[in-house]
Amino acid sequence: MDEMRAVVVSRPGGPEALRVQTIPIRKPGRGEVRVRVHAAGVNRADLLQRRGLYPAPPGWPSEVPGLEYAGVVESVGEGVELWEENDRVMGLVGGGGYAEFVVVPEREVLAVPPVLDLVQAAGVPEVFITAHDALITQLGLRVGESLLIHAVGSGVGTAALQLAKAAGATVMGASRSEWKLERATDLGLDVLIDASQHDIAKMVEQATGGAGVDALLDLVGGAYLGASLASLSLRGRMIVVGLTAGRTAEIDLGLVLRKRLSITGTSLRSRPLEERIAAARAFERDIGGLLASGQVRPVIDKVFHLEEAPEAHRHMESNANFGKVVLKLRSA
Repeated sequence: MDEMRAVVVSRPGGPEALRVQTIPIRKPGRGEVRVRVHAAGVNRADLLQRRGLYPAPPGWPSEVPGLEYAGVVESVGEGVELWEENDRVMGLVGGGGYAEFVVVPEREVLAVPPVLDLVQAAGVPEVFITAHDALITQLGLRVGESLLIHAVGSGVGTAALQLAKAAGATVMGASRSEWKLERATDLGLDVLIDASQHDIAKMVEQATGGAGVDALLDLVGGAYLGASLASLSLRGRMIVVGLTAGRTAEIDLGLVLRKRLSITGTSLRSRPLEERIAAARAFERDIGGLLASGQVRPVIDKVFHLEEAPEAHRHMESNANFGKVVLKLRSA
């Protein structure tokens, strides 16, 4: 049986629980392709999976983290029509991205634009598909609207900022790091809110003349909920994507009723295959051209080698990253 190297969670715990081990490689089945992975993005979900708090969906490796990859098609299964060997590709997986090979359904795979190398491409799928699905597909962000992004310096935050600007929105960003806000201005951030120094809702009130924002992307959760609801306009809408500040919070239902607010929750990883394919194809349709032209781009913070996976997790847990952290498995 063929084997490959992969980063394995040896036991639930800290970054030291990550080990590089040799595991079997699965052959591609009907309608599947096997990709030789060159780089894999690191995400907050990987940190939770390592701690035993966010298991992989059924059918995906439970012991190997990783939600996205970029690489080259190594072999194809029976009936595959969309891809050939040596095609440069990227995409989402339910788990197993921190490995030298992944086997994925061909319809969920995306082509890597020529302007990106494979390390850059590894920073695209999870954050850009998540941001596009949340902002465009679910919130319906429109030209001329205003948007507030919590954790604007994160991977999803930097992707969402670029997509919102491309959609013609005015974007406000909140972060507890002033330097991240300054960096975000290079991506078009209009209003900077230092959450460590200022009340978010009051800053939004000042910036909007008391009207509030039309839409809000919450990548933090927890106690930020109160500020989020207070920041929204009449008939404002928000979507919760991340829970780095916690999964519970008190909610003022009276405010929700008075403002006629809409609150949506979302997750890509747990969706059925057909829904994940639909999200990938919608991203390709709406954003593929922007990515290929360089109008939007992945923001790569730091690149680690496969053996440095524990250091990559420590780096992300320290909140030292602006944009994406990437694991490099081999040379492009």
